[in-house]
Amino acid sequence: MTESRPYQICARTVMDTTDPFITFDENGVSNHALHYDSTMKRFVDAATAGERADELAELVAKIKEAGKGKPYDCVIGISGGVDSTYLILQAVKLGLRPLAVHFDSGWNSELAVDNIHHIVSRLGLDLVTEVVDWREMRDLQLSYLKARVMDWDMPTDHAFAAVAYREAAKYGIRYILSGHNFATESILPRAWGFNAADAVHLKAIHRRFGTVKLKTYPVMGIWKRYVWYGYVRPIWTVHLLNYMPYIKEEAKREITEELGWRDYGGKHYESVFTRYFQGSYLPRRYGWDKRKAHLTSLILSGQLTRDEALAALEHHDYPEDLERQDHEFIAKKLGLTVPELDHLIASPRVDHFDYPNSDWIFRMLIGVTDRLKIRRRSST
Repeated sequence: MTESRPYQICARTVMDTTDPFITFDENGVSNHALHYDSTMKRFVDAATAGERADELAELVAKIKEAGKGKPYDCVIGISGGVDSTYLILQAVKLGLRPLAVHFDSGWNSELAVDNIHHIVSRLGLDLVTEVVDWREMRDLQLSYLKARVMDWDMPTDHAFAAVAYREAAKYGIRYILSGHNFATESILPRAWGFNAADAVHLKAIHRRFGTVKLKTYPVMGIWKRYVWYGYVRPIWTVHLLNYMPYIKEEAKREITEELGWRDYGGKHYESVFTRYFQGSYLPRRYGWDKRKAHLTSLILSGQLTRDEALAALEHHDYPEDLERQDHEFIAKKLGLTVPELDHLIASPRVDHFDYPNSDWIFRMLIGVTDRLKIRRRSST
């Protein structure tokens, strides 16, 4: 279906028909831009103008109140990237007492380790680092590769969230602060990822292709995350950056000056694996360049022009020699020869939905949550 479709690019952004589900209106504007306009633009504009300051102050007060008598009042997962680094800096400036949590998947770049060290040392924060059992992590990542599904990076994303919830529960913390935000991360085509929270899917793939029992790898099922931590013993995830002005380049300057942060050269390139996954695996195997989504988010929030984004796409931010070096390193670290890795990557693709999953449950929970929100709004 997508191969015979004529190429088209959004008239306002750089999203195009490499997203198999993209649609365009009569003016050539994509569904991504239209959805942003109808659901997120008002929040980004208000935050950028400083008009959400009262909401931010009220939210911060709630977090502080819930954390009284405890060593920390919130958990923040840090990777060493821009968003989480800027988030934790702002949280401290707002008087919050975060516990920094990091999941070490075995793929951290030296620069990421250095950035994380600077963050916690300069801000005087406690850090919990979950170092994964490498035999288990390797077996799980090999399972995803052998399953021939798209989202090869799902095991890292799943564990990162599970560790954050576990540490919050351990200390009785009610709030997890997330660096995800509308200003720089509003766009991600659903075809370009899979629900990392789906533990049923993760276990099914590992059961089919794995050989090492997952004894310590942090798995968190849907009911624990969305029912137990959602309603029984609530732990709320808050997107704090949506309440304040968040300009990417200004944020980089601030964390560089105040925390000694150093740039990786690409979004999520703090992980060698994620750098390869987004910079090589997805473009070569699927024809998907995630930079288009990242740049589109910046265009829509007014931080970049479309011409600037098009120019950025002309520049390949993953040098060929580094890509080749990462390819060889990943093969070796996973216990494969380069030809074996090449063969697995070139093998026929399989859809995530061909394996057991909890997609229907997630859709049901979203529907219930949306109805509850509507009822709350109508009763106030």
